[in-house]
Amino acid sequence: MYATLPRRTAVVLTVACLLLACLAAVAPKRAAAALDPFTGYLMAHFTGESANGEQIYLAHSDDGLHWTDLNNGQLVLRSTIGTRGVRDPSIVRSPSGDRYWIVATDLRIASGTSWNDAANRGSTSLVVWESRDLVNWSAPWLINVAGAIPGAGNAWAPEAIYNAATGDYVLYWATNSARNGVTKHRIWYVRTSDFRSFTTPQLYIERGGTQGLIDTQIIEVPNSVGGHRYYRASADGHITIEAADSILGTWTTLGNLSHMGISNGTGGGTVVEGPMWARFNERDEWALWLDQFATGRGYMPITSTDLGSTRNFRTRSDYAMGGNRKRHGSILNLTAAEESRVLGRWGSSVPVSRIQSYNFQDRHIRHADFDVRIDANVSPAQDAQFRLVPGLAGGSGTVSFASVNYPGYYLRHYGFDLTLAADDGTGTFASDATFRPVAGLADASWTSYQSVNYPDRYLRHYDYLLRLDPITDAQGRADATWRRVSG
Repeated sequence: MYATLPRRTAVVLTVACLLLACLAAVAPKRAAAALDPFTGYLMAHFTGESANGEQIYLAHSDDGLHWTDLNNGQLVLRSTIGTRGVRDPSIVRSPSGDRYWIVATDLRIASGTSWNDAANRGSTSLVVWESRDLVNWSAPWLINVAGAIPGAGNAWAPEAIYNAATGDYVLYWATNSARNGVTKHRIWYVRTSDFRSFTTPQLYIERGGTQGLIDTQIIEVPNSVGGHRYYRASADGHITIEAADSILGTWTTLGNLSHMGISNGTGGGTVVEGPMWARFNERDEWALWLDQFATGRGYMPITSTDLGSTRNFRTRSDYAMGGNRKRHGSILNLTAAEESRVLGRWGSSVPVSRIQSYNFQDRHIRHADFDVRIDANVSPAQDAQFRLVPGLAGGSGTVSFASVNYPGYYLRHYGFDLTLAADDGTGTFASDATFRPVAGLADASWTSYQSVNYPDRYLRHYDYLLRLDPITDAQGRADATWRRVSG
């Protein structure tokens, strides 16, 4: 372009462009757009080492202390890659609120992996999902963040936080590897703008001697209440609290929770892990949730109005965690629009039902050791309780029978025998677990359940055991007729 201009004009334009480029290079990143006021809270978590426990579950709270399981307590996202299980999910919002990510540990102890193998020969990748609205999520993908760390045995407990100083995200996690002759867990980090490409991993936090650490989580504090902009909690034998004014700057140790009788094992007392921060909406008060893994009691909160000293924390008893056990996760404060979308998608509650036999009306469908039969006086009662949710295979008016006490498990036929099984995410499972309610074969005021993938067969009992059979006589019609009653 400059070839058509006088030489002096071209030189002036060249200098001007260089000056603008320099100014752009040193100008601070544009501040994030202000979000609408927060009205609720969303927790992403896993539930434990059961067959479906190492997947993504969600819970909602109005006040930050009392939680309700979403999606009727069933899992929301399933990992179909890597180890096919996820733990320690971190939910991340972009500064402008137009994009979200869930980043999680690629680990499934339920598959039979030992903790030793998982720590020393486990996945060095993390699992990521992306969404534009918190309800429609992409397929998961893997990012091998720890692959470049010499001798890396794993990549556990990821977290991410937007760094306004650099305009991207600091993604950090724990890796077990040898360094200076000592093998232990340390916290490493990369920078990323899209959770697909990332920088070379750098060491972030290391404790002295042989002391390892995992489960670090950082929270940004508006107006630097307590004297610092950022606070982090880490499980390193204690629950150590540190503070800083920049994410990648120098951190100052404020103390731990030993004075409250809380530790990560070194100090005894109440032994916890998985520290999870949350700020209460519209006030300067923070909760630090701690997973009481040693006793299996799940999360407990301690709260503070000034994070500048660990002495400001107090224990709380005015909280409730909902039905599912909640293991190491993260909490996102929700705007009204976000809350409306989340509750519209997963908040409606399907009632608990029992399924009564037509010809043995004192008996109901129940699971026992994952087999399915009809029994009277079922104990525990939840073995005979199901939620009739929209059919997993789709189709207008179809249903699937979701177990109440085994989240993620459904009644499905296998070899025409009925069993209670964990949804494995396949199309075959979805079809085997989906039925079409039709007028009762023995009494039109009752209901029969027709298989969607074998429409000539119906759900029936035979010798009190549940089967999928063609129905050809009066006995079969009676055996295949049911009534849904309240749980």
